[in-house]
Amino acid sequence: MSEIIAKVSSFSCNQATKILQKGGLVGIPTETVYGLGGDATNSYAVAKIFEAKGRPSFNPLISHVCDLNAAILQGEFNSIALSLAEIFWPGPLTLVVPFKTSGTVCDLARAGLNTIAIRVPGNQFTLSLLQEFAKPVAAPSANISGRLSPTLAEHVLLDLENRIELIIDDGPCSEGIESTVIDCTNEKARVLRLGAVPFDEIKNHLDKIELANFETKSPSSPGQLLKHYAPNATLRLNACNSNSDEALLGFGDTQNATLNLSPSGNLTEAASNFFAMLRELDKNFDSIAVVPIPQEGLGAAINDRLQRAVN
Repeated sequence: MSEIIAKVSSFSCNQATKILQKGGLVGIPTETVYGLGGDATNSYAVAKIFEAKGRPSFNPLISHVCDLNAAILQGEFNSIALSLAEIFWPGPLTLVVPFKTSGTVCDLARAGLNTIAIRVPGNQFTLSLLQEFAKPVAAPSANISGRLSPTLAEHVLLDLENRIELIIDDGPCSEGIESTVIDCTNEKARVLRLGAVPFDEIKNHLDKIELANFETKSPSSPGQLLKHYAPNATLRLNACNSNSDEALLGFGDTQNATLNLSPSGNLTEAASNFFAMLRELDKNFDSIAVVPIPQEGLGAAINDRLQRAVN
């Protein structure tokens, strides 16, 4: 067994908690698939998740919490969301609800959206870890983006051995398929992603529910295409400098930047600052000039979001 794989125990739970606390990544078991866990409130940790997965764009991630009370601290739960949570949690059901302004999950984990995808997993070890860590954990599937989702610790190791600090081995996932995702932001619930909780089972408990158009170009959750965050300000990309009426969003050795994504030219740092800095400039300026960002690694994801914001 690899030295980064640890069996379920109170010691490995403590190990995993310490790694999450310092912004590291842990492979965690759930009943659906193994997740690549990081502190959902720490934008740098979330940027490392995208980097480790080689994820091509900043899709919204599911935040995992220990119980409904912890979920309510992050999102606004209407009667539909509350009833689904009470029936199916802990379990393989993700709910998309409006994000609370007092919530702590970072912009990057939510891909800049004003909603949050959240669930209480049904794996006892991970529930204990979430209770000990006491913060939401973002945990997309623990694999390179585009590859098969992992249902064994060994699958995680094959993809992420040099990109992760610890993998918790709790044997095969009981479900082996991703969670069902339901949008609860309106009076009628919509299934955004089919998954481990069958649609018919949900309908047995909820009359007002429908299947979303899975080909939509403006999705709001994991498992769909990316909905972009577009600022109110006009964006001008690949700018060498700013005009008198523009803010300048810099990168690397940018002179006179209003804000700089990463003065040292670190793309992980830039990704972690991207949404927060864009929102800050959007509050105070009508036009934002953005210097060129390298089209490599997380730079490709940043450029993807910028292009979507201007189109």
